[in-house]
Amino acid sequence: MSRLEAFYKSDVAPALMSKFKYKSPMQIPRLNKIVINVGAGEAKDNPKAIDAIIADLTAITGQKAVATTAKKSVSNFKVRAGMKIGVKVTLRAENMWEFADKFFNLALPRVRDFKGINPNAFDGRGNYTVGLKEQLIFPEIEYDKVDKVRGMDICFVTTAETDEEAKELLTLLGAPFAKQ
Repeated sequence: MSRLEAFYKSDVAPALMSKFKYKSPMQIPRLNKIVINVGAGEAKDNPKAIDAIIADLTAITGQKAVATTAKKSVSNFKVRAGMKIGVKVTLRAENMWEFADKFFNLALPRVRDFKGINPNAFDGRGNYTVGLKEQLIFPEIEYDKVDKVRGMDICFVTTAETDEEAKELLTLLGAPFAKQ
Protein backbone atom coordinates (compact mmCIF):
# COMPACT_ATOMS: atom_id res chain seq x y z
CA MET A 1 0.00 0.00 0.00
CA SER A 2 1.48 3.35 -1.04
CA ARG A 3 1.84 6.31 1.29
CA LEU A 4 -0.88 8.28 -0.52
CA GLU A 5 -3.33 5.35 -0.52
CA ALA A 6 -2.80 4.86 3.22
CA PHE A 7 -3.34 8.58 3.75
CA TYR A 8 -6.60 8.38 1.76
CA LYS A 9 -7.90 5.56 3.93
CA SER A 10 -6.83 7.07 7.26
CA ASP A 11 -7.36 10.84 6.90
CA VAL A 12 -9.09 11.77 3.63
CA ALA A 13 -12.12 9.44 3.75
CA PRO A 14 -13.26 10.49 7.26
CA ALA A 15 -12.74 14.18 6.40
CA LEU A 16 -14.87 13.88 3.26
CA MET A 17 -17.54 11.89 5.12
CA SER A 18 -17.93 14.56 7.78
CA LYS A 19 -17.76 17.54 5.38
CA PHE A 20 -20.36 16.29 2.89
CA LYS A 21 -22.51 14.38 5.44
CA TYR A 22 -22.50 11.05 3.61
CA LYS A 23 -24.74 8.37 5.10
CA SER A 24 -22.62 5.46 3.86
CA PRO A 25 -18.86 5.03 3.44
CA MET A 26 -19.54 3.86 -0.13
CA GLN A 27 -20.62 7.41 -1.04
CA ILE A 28 -17.16 8.80 -0.32
CA PRO A 29 -15.47 9.85 -3.60
CA ARG A 30 -12.44 7.82 -4.67
CA LEU A 31 -9.74 8.29 -7.25
CA ASN A 32 -10.67 5.75 -9.91
CA LYS A 33 -7.86 6.05 -12.47
CA ILE A 34 -5.36 8.46 -13.99
CA VAL A 35 -5.11 8.70 -17.78
CA ILE A 36 -2.05 10.32 -19.36
CA ASN A 37 -2.31 11.27 -23.04
CA VAL A 38 0.30 12.67 -25.42
CA GLY A 39 -0.81 13.81 -28.87
CA ALA A 40 1.90 13.44 -31.52
CA GLY A 41 1.11 15.49 -34.60
CA GLU A 42 4.64 15.01 -35.92
CA ALA A 43 4.14 11.22 -35.98
CA LYS A 44 2.67 11.40 -39.49
CA ASP A 45 6.05 12.65 -40.78
CA ASN A 46 8.30 10.85 -38.28
CA PRO A 47 7.05 7.40 -37.20
CA LYS A 48 9.94 7.04 -34.70
CA ALA A 49 8.43 9.86 -32.62
CA ILE A 50 5.82 7.43 -31.26
CA ASP A 51 8.58 5.12 -29.99
CA ALA A 52 10.30 8.02 -28.19
CA ILE A 53 7.02 9.10 -26.57
CA ILE A 54 6.26 5.52 -25.48
CA ALA A 55 9.72 5.28 -23.90
CA ASP A 56 9.23 8.60 -22.05
CA LEU A 57 5.75 7.71 -20.74
CA THR A 58 6.89 4.23 -19.70
CA ALA A 59 9.77 5.77 -17.74
CA ILE A 60 7.49 8.35 -16.09
CA THR A 61 4.66 5.99 -15.11
CA GLY A 62 6.36 2.63 -14.72
CA GLN A 63 3.75 1.06 -16.97
CA LYS A 64 3.87 0.32 -20.72
CA ALA A 65 2.20 3.02 -22.80
CA VAL A 66 0.00 2.26 -25.82
CA ALA A 67 -0.07 4.02 -29.20
CA THR A 68 -3.44 5.47 -30.23
CA THR A 69 -4.64 5.51 -33.82
CA ALA A 70 -6.78 7.90 -35.84
CA LYS A 71 -10.39 6.78 -36.15
CA LYS A 72 -11.14 8.84 -39.28
CA SER A 73 -9.17 10.15 -42.20
CA VAL A 74 -8.81 13.95 -42.21
CA SER A 75 -7.31 15.30 -45.43
CA ASN A 76 -6.64 18.80 -44.04
CA PHE A 77 -4.32 17.30 -41.40
CA LYS A 78 -2.88 14.65 -43.78
CA VAL A 79 -4.05 11.90 -41.42
CA ARG A 80 -5.43 8.54 -42.53
CA ALA A 81 -7.61 6.18 -40.49
CA GLY A 82 -5.45 3.72 -38.56
CA MET A 83 -2.39 6.00 -38.49
CA LYS A 84 -0.62 6.26 -35.11
CA ILE A 85 -1.17 9.81 -33.80
CA GLY A 86 -0.67 9.63 -30.04
CA VAL A 87 0.20 7.66 -26.94
CA LYS A 88 -1.75 7.01 -23.75
CA VAL A 89 -1.41 5.12 -20.51
CA THR A 90 -4.12 4.35 -17.94
CA LEU A 91 -2.97 3.95 -14.34
CA ARG A 92 -4.95 2.10 -11.70
CA ALA A 93 -4.32 0.71 -8.20
CA GLU A 94 -0.74 0.93 -6.93
CA ASN A 95 0.70 2.61 -10.05
CA MET A 96 -2.02 5.29 -9.86
CA TRP A 97 -1.24 6.16 -6.23
CA GLU A 98 2.52 6.25 -6.85
CA PHE A 99 2.11 8.51 -9.88
CA ALA A 100 -0.27 10.90 -8.06
CA ASP A 101 2.17 11.19 -5.16
CA LYS A 102 5.12 11.80 -7.51
CA PHE A 103 3.14 14.28 -9.63
CA PHE A 104 1.91 16.43 -6.73
CA ASN A 105 5.09 16.35 -4.64
CA LEU A 106 7.99 16.09 -7.12
CA ALA A 107 6.96 17.10 -10.63
CA LEU A 108 4.68 20.11 -10.13
CA PRO A 109 7.11 22.01 -7.85
CA ARG A 110 9.68 21.76 -10.69
CA VAL A 111 7.47 23.80 -13.08
CA ARG A 112 8.90 27.24 -13.75
CA ASP A 113 6.95 30.11 -12.11
CA PHE A 114 4.56 27.61 -10.52
CA LYS A 115 1.69 29.23 -8.62
CA GLY A 116 -0.62 26.21 -8.47
CA ILE A 117 -2.79 24.24 -10.86
CA ASN A 118 -5.99 25.72 -12.29
CA PRO A 119 -8.93 25.06 -9.94
CA ASN A 120 -11.45 25.52 -12.78
CA ALA A 121 -10.39 22.58 -14.97
CA PHE A 122 -13.13 20.21 -13.77
CA ASP A 123 -15.53 18.75 -16.33
CA GLY A 124 -18.78 19.03 -14.33
CA ARG A 125 -18.81 15.34 -13.42
CA GLY A 126 -15.99 15.27 -10.89
CA ASN A 127 -13.04 14.62 -13.22
CA TYR A 128 -10.01 16.91 -13.36
CA THR A 129 -7.63 17.44 -16.28
CA VAL A 130 -4.32 19.29 -16.19
CA GLY A 131 -2.12 20.00 -19.20
CA LEU A 132 1.66 20.14 -19.07
CA LYS A 133 3.86 21.93 -21.60
CA GLU A 134 6.93 19.73 -21.16
CA GLN A 135 7.83 16.25 -19.94
CA LEU A 136 11.10 17.50 -18.42
CA ILE A 137 9.49 18.21 -15.02
CA PHE A 138 9.51 14.50 -14.19
CA PRO A 139 12.72 13.29 -12.50
CA GLU A 140 12.93 10.15 -14.71
CA ILE A 141 13.45 12.16 -17.89
CA GLU A 142 17.06 13.02 -18.69
CA TYR A 143 17.38 16.40 -20.39
CA ASP A 144 20.22 15.30 -22.69
CA LYS A 145 18.31 12.33 -24.11
CA VAL A 146 15.14 14.26 -25.06
CA ASP A 147 14.73 14.64 -28.82
CA LYS A 148 11.83 17.11 -28.59
CA VAL A 149 9.94 18.79 -25.74
CA ARG A 150 6.37 17.49 -25.71
CA GLY A 151 3.37 18.26 -23.55
CA MET A 152 0.80 15.91 -22.09
CA ASP A 153 -2.69 15.85 -20.62
CA ILE A 154 -3.21 14.18 -17.25
CA CYS A 155 -6.80 13.32 -16.35
CA PHE A 156 -7.78 12.36 -12.79
CA VAL A 157 -10.99 10.31 -12.97
CA THR A 158 -12.90 10.20 -9.68
CA THR A 159 -16.18 8.73 -8.48
CA ALA A 160 -17.28 12.15 -7.19
CA GLU A 161 -20.71 13.39 -8.27
CA THR A 162 -19.84 17.10 -8.29
CA ASP A 163 -16.79 19.24 -8.98
CA GLU A 164 -16.82 20.52 -5.39
CA GLU A 165 -16.46 16.99 -4.01
CA ALA A 166 -13.70 16.16 -6.51
CA LYS A 167 -11.80 19.35 -5.73
CA GLU A 168 -11.95 18.61 -2.00
CA LEU A 169 -10.75 15.04 -2.64
CA LEU A 170 -7.79 16.17 -4.75
CA THR A 171 -6.93 18.95 -2.27
CA LEU A 172 -6.82 16.45 0.58
CA LEU A 173 -4.63 14.17 -1.57
CA GLY A 174 -2.14 17.02 -2.02
CA ALA A 175 -3.09 18.77 -5.27
CA PRO A 176 -1.65 22.32 -5.12
CA PHE A 177 -4.54 24.39 -6.47
CA ALA A 178 -3.87 28.06 -7.20
CA LYS A 179 -5.48 30.61 -4.89
CA GLN A 180 -8.31 32.52 -6.54
